[in-house]
Order: sequence, then structure tokens, then C-alpha cells
Amino acid sequence: MSMPESLLAVLFLMLPMAGLIACNTANASSTALPAAELDAPLASTHGQQSAVLAGGCFWGIQAVFQHVKGVISATSGYSGGSVQTANYERVCGGNTGHAESVKVIFDPSQISYGQILRIFFSVAHDPTELNRQGPDSGTQYRSAIFYDGEEQKRIAEDYIAQLDRASIFPRRIVTQVTPLEAFYPAEDYHQNYAENHPSQPYIMFNDAPKVVALRKLFPELYTEK
Repeated sequence: MSMPESLLAVLFLMLPMAGLIACNTANASSTALPAAELDAPLASTHGQQSAVLAGGCFWGIQAVFQHVKGVISATSGYSGGSVQTANYERVCGGNTGHAESVKVIFDPSQISYGQILRIFFSVAHDPTELNRQGPDSGTQYRSAIFYDGEEQKRIAEDYIAQLDRASIFPRRIVTQVTPLEAFYPAEDYHQNYAENHPSQPYIMFNDAPKVVALRKLFPELYTEK
């Protein structure tokens, strides 16, 4: 191999690590978003509530919320379409109405719905990207909150308005706030994907930095899985 070819090979091998460092650096310079002005108070007793969120590939959203204190479980799946079209091959076509989503089951005595949304907007995805997240494009990767009940709707809409008024992001938030009709769990091989494939380049570049950002920006809410 000639010298130019050798240098090219070395640079090629260094690109993945450089990308990971760049992602981590970007997250390290970020700041946590303000808390929701309208939120449900913490419950006085243990219980379970759910939040269904969409913001790009569900692998990263699931990975983030699996490291949040007060979260009991996070499941990758599909929302927005019908049960007949709730499978990965059809959803990937972008014409089923589904969004790749994550159902977060949390204890409302440990974490509030508003705190869940704060993490969602701070580190889990970019709410200003329309029908895409990073390298993934299509309506199946849209930013959406599928609310369950009027309280969740009010909190979500108020928080988005709060962030837009404060010009937190350089562009307006495009997150849809829509009623939850159903949530369909994804195939088994999509569950815990980031944990099971930590060296996969997509996970290293797109999803692992989100968990790093969670730990840095919300240490009081971060937990090891």
C-alpha cells in the first residue's frame, strides 16, 4: 500500500471515533431546558402512568428513558396507525401513519409528566426537525407526543408554548400533540437495541451521546439501568 493510501486508511478508521467525540462535545456544551411551568404535582403514593413519545428512531428514545429515575419501563413500538400496519417493514415505507414511538411507564410519585417532557425535549431528540431526525427521514420519524387524557394534553401544549416564547431553539418546535389511539410494541429484536448493540456505529454516533447528555445535564434524574 502506498503512503497516500495508508494515510487515507488511517483517516477512514479515525472518522467513527471523531464522530463520536464530536457528538459528545456537542452534548457537553448543551444546557438543560427550563422546567415546565405547568406540570402535575408528584403523587403522594406509588403508581404507574404512561407517556408515549416519538422523536426519530425508537432505539435512542428507549435508551434515554431506560436511564431515567422513576421510569419503570420503556418499550419501543408504533403509534398513529392501525394494528394491521404495525410492523417494521411496513412502517419503514412511511405511509402507514405510524411513528416510531416509545411507551414510557413511570411512577408519578418519583417523576412528573412535565419532567418526562423536559428530558424528551432536552436530550432525546431535536423537536424542530420536521419529519426527520438526524440521518432518518420520513413521517415515521416525526416528533410527536401521543397524549393520554386532557391533563397530558394541557401540559404538553403549554410546555411547547413556553419553550417557543423563550426562543429556546433557533427554529420553532414542530412536535405534534395528538391523542393516543393505540400503542403497538415493536418486534423483539428492536427492544433494548442500544444496550444490546453498543458498538453498532448508528448507536455510537446517534444514540449513545444522548445517554451521555442525560447523565451530564440531569444527574439527579439519571440512573444506571
